[in-house]
Formats: sequence, structure tokens, C-alpha cells
Amino acid sequence: MADSSRIRALLDKDLADLWLNPALFIPASLTAFFSILLPFIVAIVIPAFVGERLSDSSDFEIAVSSYRNQPSVSGLNSEGAIQAWIFQHFLVLLVLTPVAGSMSIAAHSVIGEKQARTLEPLLATPMTTFELLTAKVLGSLLPSLALTALCFGIYVAGVAAFAQPGVYRALFTLSSLGIVFLLGPLAALCALQLAVCVSSRVNDTRSAQQIGALVILPIAGLLVVQLTGTFVLTPPVIAYLAIALGGVNIGLMLIGVKLFDREAILTRWK
Repeated sequence: MADSSRIRALLDKDLADLWLNPALFIPASLTAFFSILLPFIVAIVIPAFVGERLSDSSDFEIAVSSYRNQPSVSGLNSEGAIQAWIFQHFLVLLVLTPVAGSMSIAAHSVIGEKQARTLEPLLATPMTTFELLTAKVLGSLLPSLALTALCFGIYVAGVAAFAQPGVYRALFTLSSLGIVFLLGPLAALCALQLAVCVSSRVNDTRSAQQIGALVILPIAGLLVVQLTGTFVLTPPVIAYLAIALGGVNIGLMLIGVKLFDREAILTRWK
């Protein structure tokens, strides 16, 4: 049975190490910056630059018709409805922020300690592999989730400041919150567990990050199909995806425990 005190002790140690290595958050910060910036360019900057309202384009008629039936944006004019459609659909990009952060931190958490030889004494303790990986996973996930919450707050504030009045309400629907605070953490958990699995077998952080980056491809696909109108992330769809990701994460944890060869890590330093 897992010992929560040992997990907490290692988690506190990893979080303290992260505080001393802020450079680890650069990939996630850059991802967050561009994820937030892109929808503002599409919805605010380009229309202002060309002097043409979004509602003047027939390309966004689907947005107007679909949003007229949603209570959160029913009082918006055509321009506001289109802006709400854009900002809500681009929320999928914010899922990339915890994924990028988790991959970077998780790879460093294992490989960095292998290279610094600080993992060796840890593996010699009574701590089980499950306890060790749980602490490593939480140590990567929690900071990434905090960054996600911060980015969502900035995103909402930006929409409230620059978009049509009332557009920000579209970001507080069940679907919007489910994308950011349910699918985001589960996708990040999947990416970081992939990174941890690979990190236990290699001594190169780039290899671990590249494997974890496979999670980015489905997220990019979700954005494309949403914008084309062929697929919509409704609450039931989000629930099904969450269940699927939950199952994947359980499987990855079991695989990670099997792959984490303590003896090999202790005896095959490079």
C-alpha cells in the first residue's frame, strides 16, 4: 500500500527544485503566450487592421446561427456571437499549455536527476516504484495546472477587455470549462506519463519530450475539426473523452511501473 507521507516528502522536494529552475517553464510559457495571442489576432486584430467586421463575412454564418441557441450568448449581436465562437473554439489551444509544461518538467525530473546522480540515493530507499512515480507525476502536473489556471484568467480578462460586451460569458459554459479544466489536465497527465516512461529508459530529455509530444497531434486535430464544424466538443463528448483519457492514464501508470527498472538505473549511469 502506498505511503502518502513518502509521496508528500518527495513531492515537496521536487516542487522546491522546480522553484530553483524557472527555465523549465519557458516551453510552457511560450506555448501559453501564442495560444492566447492567436485567437485575439483572428477575432480582434485582423478585423481592425483591414477595417472589416467579422459579421460582414459569410464565412462565419455558421457561428451566428449556432450561437443564437446558446443562453450564454443569446443577447449578443452578430459580431459578438462570432467573437464568442472564435474564443470558445480556440480554448482547445490552452490545453497545450499544461501538456508542454508537463513534458518539460517530467523529463527533467527523472533524466535530470539521473544525470546529476541525485536519483541513486532515492532509489536505495524503501520507497516503492509506484510511490516514486506518483510523486514525480504530481510534481510535474501541479505546476502545469497552476499555469493553466493563470492563463485562463488572462484569457478571460483579455476577452472582457477587447471583445464585444458579454462575449466573455461564452468561456464559462460547461463545454468551455470542461475543455480547460478536465481535458487539459487529463491530456497533460497522459503526456507527462509518456515522458516519465521514456525517461526511465533513456538519458536524453529531448527523446522523452518528443514521445510526449505525440499528445499534441490529437489536440491540434480537435481544433481543426471544431473550426470546420465537423465536430463539436459538447459536454457529453467531453465526458466520453475524459473517460477514455482516464483509462489511458491508468494504463500508462501500470506500464510506467513495469518499465521503471530500478536496478538498471542504479548500475548503468552514463
